[in-house]
Amino acid sequence: MLTYPSIDPVAFHIFSWPVYWYGLMYLVGFFAGWVVLSFRLRFSPRGFSQDQLSDIIFYTALGAIIGGRLGYMIFYDWHTLILQPFFVFQTWKGGMSFHGGLLGVLVALALYGKKTNRSFLTLTDLVAPAVPIGLGAGRIGNFINGELWGRVTTSPVGMIFPHAGPVPRYPSQLFE
Repeated sequence: MLTYPSIDPVAFHIFSWPVYWYGLMYLVGFFAGWVVLSFRLRFSPRGFSQDQLSDIIFYTALGAIIGGRLGYMIFYDWHTLILQPFFVFQTWKGGMSFHGGLLGVLVALALYGKKTNRSFLTLTDLVAPAVPIGLGAGRIGNFINGELWGRVTTSPVGMIFPHAGPVPRYPSQLFE
């Protein structure tokens, strides 16, 4: 059985504000995606400039963050959203969903496409190679937070996660 490393979810503080590893993983994902897509445009321009790529990354980052947060609140914490609608802005209290983030990115790409007269499929084709990088960075953030663990296992790769009870589980965040 593997030992869960118990990493503090707070990477560092800026004055009294905590900066979380999970948020840093979003930055890593967006930056690494931008780097990969910049190289892609350098060798196969596809009719996009570096400035347009930066705009696309900005749109998709907003879509992922806003969609991820709204998706979490709508799909998993609807009651709190109704009773305390401003809770949606308290991102430091956790709660992002993949499917909300995906929908947010798709909406962001559609809006960018409409603004620039680009087809939606052209934009999704452009950003597709960056998607696994962003998802991978997010899963590392999930692992650091000790969340999204897998099924109970007797396998030697099982881990006991802090909030998953006393039984070993697959570290599915790392497998994904």
